[in-house]
Amino acid sequence: MFNELFKKIQQHIKDFNKQEIEILEDFVKDGFIVKNESYEINSKYRVGIVKIEKNRAVLCDLLNEHKNINLDFEHLNGAYDGDLVLAKRVFNPRSKIKAKVEKVFSNSKKSEILVYIKDKSYFTIKESIKLQAKIDKNLNDGDILLIDSKSFEVVKNFGNISDNKVDEIISLNLYSEDYRVTTKIDVDAKMDDEKQRVDLRELPFCTIDPNTAKDHDDAIYFDWENAVLYVAIADVSYFVKEGSELDKLAYKKSTSAYLPSKVLPMLPNELSEDLCSLKEGVDRYSYVFKIYLDLEKFEVKKSELFEALINSHKKFSYGRIDRVLEEKFDTYTQTEKDIFDYILPLYEVTKAFRKKRLVKGYDFRSSEHRLRLKNGEIQSVEIETSSASHQLIEECMLLANIEASKKVNSVGIFRIHEEPPFKAISKLVDDVNALGVKVKLQNDVHTTITHIQEKANKTTLREEIDELIIHAQTQAKYSSKNLGHFGLGFSSYSHFTSPIRRYSDLILHRILKTKQTPKDIDIICDHISIQERKIDQMVWDYEDRKYARWALKNIGKEVKAKITDTERGIAVTYSEISGAKIYLDNYKGQTLFSKIRVVLKSSDLISKKIIGSVRY
Repeated sequence: MFNELFKKIQQHIKDFNKQEIEILEDFVKDGFIVKNESYEINSKYRVGIVKIEKNRAVLCDLLNEHKNINLDFEHLNGAYDGDLVLAKRVFNPRSKIKAKVEKVFSNSKKSEILVYIKDKSYFTIKESIKLQAKIDKNLNDGDILLIDSKSFEVVKNFGNISDNKVDEIISLNLYSEDYRVTTKIDVDAKMDDEKQRVDLRELPFCTIDPNTAKDHDDAIYFDWENAVLYVAIADVSYFVKEGSELDKLAYKKSTSAYLPSKVLPMLPNELSEDLCSLKEGVDRYSYVFKIYLDLEKFEVKKSELFEALINSHKKFSYGRIDRVLEEKFDTYTQTEKDIFDYILPLYEVTKAFRKKRLVKGYDFRSSEHRLRLKNGEIQSVEIETSSASHQLIEECMLLANIEASKKVNSVGIFRIHEEPPFKAISKLVDDVNALGVKVKLQNDVHTTITHIQEKANKTTLREEIDELIIHAQTQAKYSSKNLGHFGLGFSSYSHFTSPIRRYSDLILHRILKTKQTPKDIDIICDHISIQERKIDQMVWDYEDRKYARWALKNIGKEVKAKITDTERGIAVTYSEISGAKIYLDNYKGQTLFSKIRVVLKSSDLISKKIIGSVRY
């Protein structure tokens, strides 16, 4: 109510009901509101929503973001993230406007805060703000608690930060994703489709996934003689009906969360690991693209999309297929031989398609750190790169995704990636030159990036320079309008191939089946784009805390690292345990990507901040 009332005042609306006038007259007595021809907010005050960020608080104006002002943590007066408040402007000798919260009008929806105990006081875990409240004497330093944001009463005690089991709890609660482990939905799903599906069970489909995968979204088969590629995708939309409780929960999650050694799936296990998973030797419903290829021009002649019944004849790991592509077949069965007989020529076909694709798109040499845990602690970190088998599957999925995007109306759900702005590319050129690799701005963004990559290929910094190129890019997202995909070089692109783990793909399947676009498609696109970024941040938060635990047990140890942030003096380890971010307390301006030796000095499990000193 207060929010709308103050918006009306700021918009100079004079039509107030009886209840609103009574409230406004009280505010006039208090001096917050001035009454002339209409009601106005006293110029000494500001009304807005409190937004708590990592190192600051902001008073967000109700109508104009350009009128946002900063708040000091000590001037919040009990207000917290999302609260509607009245703040009084305070004198600031540096001329920037600041304010002090005078009154909290309405509380945010979030009524609970995640805190820890330090020096017999509550501190918020997210911002490390000290809360003015009395605490139970029986609580110990390091205890992790969920408390009521207003009464400060303990809602739940999760244990102590010394116990690594709290790491998942902290990350899930910080990003409001704790419902993933607390919300359970009964699944009553059966393979009872009365429609006639295309029967493809005799075709030797196979799945190729990580060795530990339990959810198999996609299976492939290649008819080499007729140059026809079949891409079969789990038919999730048959089991997850639009508007059902199962669908609402999947929408809320938007994506599966992949923590080290654990998956928090978008769909219940009964679907993600069973009925929807294209498991070996089991009949499964699928949504299939039959793609006719031109093997002279390396392009798609045409494609057909239909509902089918398949039976994956074999489940493979990427590692096994990598060996096959190197013609190391190991011991194999007749079924496996039948599959290898089409996998080998398909690999050559996908290599040719990839080569043509990279004329417009980019080949980034990036790697990912995979944390391997034992008893909640880091045991090892594997560096995962894109191998031949990864690239084979990637090209097959790209073809299906492109074909899916072509079958969508002008308004649908697209995966878009806009061209980076000139300012970002200009800075990229400067950063690469600072590394001693001489490059220049070219006529357009694409030519500039390929020019940089060509120069980088002649150095030992190829992967590092690719990291800089990736950081210069805009972030891919979902949109109801087709704006193309700059990074991949596609004029039209959608996500079709992973409906078990991505809600976007589930929506696309429904659109393709019904030929209807949801009325709230823009809201859906915004939500799942935000969720995607949030889940990434949650996983990073979890992993960084695991790194902090490793560092705490290795204080005094010397590790190899390279500079990754010259402004803040940050290095990342690249040997033994790779990927740990270290803040250097004696940084002396070493150039980006310089290799150094660092002695671990301290590690804070709450902030996840690891401090180290360069060994000169």
